[in-house]
Amino acid sequence: MSNIGLGCSNFSIAVYIGNKPSMLEYQQLSCLSPLTLGEIEMINQACGNGWRKVFNVYAKLLYALDKEKFAYSTLAPTWQKYRERFLLQQGSQTALLFSPPQLTTTKHTLHIICGKTYAKHLLATNQLNASFTWLDEQFAIDKAKNLIVCPYFDYRQLSNANIKKLAFLLNDINSQ
Repeated sequence: MSNIGLGCSNFSIAVYIGNKPSMLEYQQLSCLSPLTLGEIEMINQACGNGWRKVFNVYAKLLYALDKEKFAYSTLAPTWQKYRERFLLQQGSQTALLFSPPQLTTTKHTLHIICGKTYAKHLLATNQLNASFTWLDEQFAIDKAKNLIVCPYFDYRQLSNANIKKLAFLLNDINSQ
């Protein structure tokens, strides 16, 4: 099975999401495809505020990571500029995947599942084999697989405080 989604094939951070942008070209996607400059804005225009939030939260998360361990925030002066110029593009080392997690990638790849409901669906349908430790009602971790479940990438669910918590967990898992 191959990864299906948006982003760089050489990713070090993979975010798994249970839905796709409603545009035909993304519904038919059968591989990992890097975005081009301006494509995030095109998706936002065509698909609405929900996708704007997903991309914004992803960029804000990368910007919140420890600069000593992750170079994302050194590439652009703001998370907004990072989102527009680098997120999910070739060479970004980021991916937004619509396919179930393949946890056979390198030891240094970090995996994030958006939403407890999606994570439970993946487990129930045997699309994911993980041993989660639930840290609270919203976050779970399988440190052996560099895998975290977090709230869906939406401002209400993954607030700035929760973005900081997720960044802390990613920083911690990366230093193991």
